[in-house]
Amino acid sequence: MVVSQTDAVMAELRHQFGGHIAELKAQHNEIYCDLNAQNLDWLPKVCTYVHLHWHASFVCAWATDEREQFKTFRLNYIFSIDAQDLFVIVRAPVSPEQHQFASVAAHMISANWAEREIHDTFGLKPLGHPNLKRLWAQPDWPPNAFAMRKDFSLQSHVPRVEGVFEFRQVEGEGVFEIPVGPVHAGIIEPGHFRFSVAGEPIINLQIQLYYTHKGTEKLCEGLSAEKALHVSERISGDSTFAHSTAFCHAIERLAGVEIPGRAQFLRMLFLELERIYNHLSDIGMIVNDVSFLVGYAHAMRLREDVMKLNEKLTGSRLLRGLNTLGGVRRDLPETVYSEVRDTLQNVRRELEELAELLWSSASVMDRLETTGVLTEKTTKDIGIVGIAARASGLDRDCRRDHPHLRYRQIDFKVPVYTTGDVYARTRVRVDEVFESILIIDQILSQISAGPIRVLIEKIPANAHALGYTEGWRGPIVQTIQTDNEGKIFRYKIDEPSFHNWPALIFAVQGNIVPDFPLINKSFNLSYSGNDR
Repeated sequence: MVVSQTDAVMAELRHQFGGHIAELKAQHNEIYCDLNAQNLDWLPKVCTYVHLHWHASFVCAWATDEREQFKTFRLNYIFSIDAQDLFVIVRAPVSPEQHQFASVAAHMISANWAEREIHDTFGLKPLGHPNLKRLWAQPDWPPNAFAMRKDFSLQSHVPRVEGVFEFRQVEGEGVFEIPVGPVHAGIIEPGHFRFSVAGEPIINLQIQLYYTHKGTEKLCEGLSAEKALHVSERISGDSTFAHSTAFCHAIERLAGVEIPGRAQFLRMLFLELERIYNHLSDIGMIVNDVSFLVGYAHAMRLREDVMKLNEKLTGSRLLRGLNTLGGVRRDLPETVYSEVRDTLQNVRRELEELAELLWSSASVMDRLETTGVLTEKTTKDIGIVGIAARASGLDRDCRRDHPHLRYRQIDFKVPVYTTGDVYARTRVRVDEVFESILIIDQILSQISAGPIRVLIEKIPANAHALGYTEGWRGPIVQTIQTDNEGKIFRYKIDEPSFHNWPALIFAVQGNIVPDFPLINKSFNLSYSGNDR
């Protein structure tokens, strides 16, 4: 008898933890492992076993308020077994009376921020957490106002309290602090950075975000899937299509619907166009930060060419309003295929020339190489994803490891570098543009006529599913749980920036303050996507 990978994982979980598991079930490529209420201390044991035994990467963690239905809160920890295209979701109830649980972050630091967010928004305390300072909540937010609980109304008027940010003081002879932000000189969103320096080198960096918290997950509670889709497009403007794709993917899996083949190819086309224009922008901004203005001008001109193509194909430079439940809203006539190919081949040709110019410039390479190094070990330990992970030796890409849409039919390489510096992160971007152009060429060769949407007649009640895609920054995972009317009960958004902001703390150490803008740009993390 042939045992499936799903069955093998479930059998191993039963063998190791059978007495502590209340229920074990599978749907799609998701395995749900529900722990007994009386065995909550086993949560970190199960999570660390999944992480170590299957080399599973921590994806995200969140809580749900199920007191009305089941008189409990529930914790959810997702792990990705890339080699087997499986997700393992470990779930555990938390008593509303005790409102505490054994911390997973105490054993797996990649869960650090996730548990701090759970603590801020649900009031559930992870016992043993290594650093339970506020993450989401600003100093003037009252400590007993937990915005993600069901009894917290969106119309609530929250009285403000006095408070100050908690920053760790670094002391010593010649050590002083440099505060930067939260208001910056450019048009970027707010974020506060506090450097401790001894002379020129940075010895410590502390980051305070969540100035642009929009309450997106809370806003979607009680909405229909159609209305929540419009909200998903506004999580992070430069990842409009990726976020809405992940949302649609979750709803479609939840409803048991497979979208038409043509719609799958069109979604892939738009995802790769979104990747290309953002990578070109980042390449330009990175070389701008080393004062190589000719390279900046060339890269931004190529970005503009792609954004003009976006507008001509879809009516939106940012690819907004294209996704719909069950497919896409807009088809493309075959007459535009040649223009897409011509535009992208021109981008490829000119980017090759620009890259050769950059890599042969001693002044550029002097600024990029060995600057902002993030080691492979640190990358694994703190759970870095996407571009930054691939530049530090981690060979992971959701398009290949958890293939969705028609990516199984596409031949492409995942660029991976090992030096973990600004140069490596720039090289990953350049190489990914080339790969995306090859992917689009294959899409246009394989796409065939047919419908672009299938009707989803009803969203199942009391159901849940994951949706995911590889955005240009990294993997985007969204979880949707419906209520007894098929509306949104819980909407969890996992954005790559949420995982990667802590990387800056490690990457800047030992560098000088003037290199911080360059290091920061090489990650190009989203304030809005992180803050949600």
